[in-house]
Amino acid sequence: MIGFHVAESTKSVSLNVVLADLIKERPDYFREGFRIASYFGSPAVMWNGGRMILGNFYPDRAKAILDGYNSRGIPYRFTFTNPSITEEALEDRDSNMLLNIADNGMNEVIVNSPLLESYIRQTHPNMKITSSTCKCITGIDEVKAELAKPYSLVVLDYNFNNDFETLEKLTPEERKRCELLINSHCVPGCPRRKEHYKYIGDVMMRLGDMKTMTGEERAQFAEWDCPYRTFEPYEQERTKLYIKPEDVFGKYTDMGFENFKIEGRGSNLMVLGEQLIMYLAKPEKRDAARYALMTRTLNYSYLNF
Repeated sequence: MIGFHVAESTKSVSLNVVLADLIKERPDYFREGFRIASYFGSPAVMWNGGRMILGNFYPDRAKAILDGYNSRGIPYRFTFTNPSITEEALEDRDSNMLLNIADNGMNEVIVNSPLLESYIRQTHPNMKITSSTCKCITGIDEVKAELAKPYSLVVLDYNFNNDFETLEKLTPEERKRCELLINSHCVPGCPRRKEHYKYIGDVMMRLGDMKTMTGEERAQFAEWDCPYRTFEPYEQERTKLYIKPEDVFGKYTDMGFENFKIEGRGSNLMVLGEQLIMYLAKPEKRDAARYALMTRTLNYSYLNF
């Protein structure tokens, strides 16, 4: 059975809870042979990376979210992929508190910084650790070296997605431990990608300072200016990075890949919901599944998620 790792934005917790329940209640709406292997994201804490998540950290809210997912048998993976981590940042109170709340034998972390990875392995040795695509590893030998390390999974750089000549060089066992980011809306070979992640990481390192700033001072921390942040789900096939739903359940699973990542932490409910429907629902049931997913999500929007 293949696993989908699904993004969670601060706006989509209710959607993800509804999705898990709908898959169980209406299996006739969905493709066969898959499971939600994890939801991934992070509250506003310093260790977060990959997407800018600003604001305050509320421990009770974090626990409620984790309980909502874990009670449905779904792990949560924290995107602790900030590349700017320092020794001092390892002592961040909110990040450590969040990890302590989550360390129940089910939840996991995604890492980028070797410093933070070492710290988590020492302080929470039972948590599974995934190697992040934010590392931008683009050589097959380097990928194999990463797979030789004690990671639960390694999220491949999306430039590998349709490079079948390279993917064929992975052994069957290596393919099982790879995770493919299937709906990226970036551009192939983006020359600013690492710089983008560094910018986000540097902003997250200022999270504590923002609490004493004026609104005008906080406004300086604008999102990365990039023309490819505009996302059109029905135009993805123009890119060389997109993996079609029918290929996930055909070509890639036939090759032995079992883990697929659906990004969308920066998306609104409609965009992320549409991605989930495109990949998970049977083509002939997409309209019914979409209606059920979105109406139930709106009905649950009052919850403290």
